[in-house]
Amino acid sequence: MTKADIVNEVSSATGLTKVETEAVLEGIINSIATSLKKNKRVDIRGFGSFIVKKRKAREARNPATNEKVVLKERFVPSFKVSKLLKKEVNQSLLRGF
Repeated sequence: MTKADIVNEVSSATGLTKVETEAVLEGIINSIATSLKKNKRVDIRGFGSFIVKKRKAREARNPATNEKVVLKERFVPSFKVSKLLKKEVNQSLLRGF
């Protein structure tokens, strides 16, 4: 599902125009991104949590050249799915939608 698909689906379900729906979606995405940039956790009950994880510096290998590369310490955004969403997805897929 693409961003455009989400806009179309939400627009149909809410009665908002596609332009309004896209503006709301952009606002949500920007708000989450801003919070993560400030190293703040974003929790959406029943959906999951957006967090920033710290990755240690390590030595890796370039698979194309087999050359060793040193990766610096870095921070990566991560998403942890809620137990409720996991359960609902699992039940839905086991039933065949």
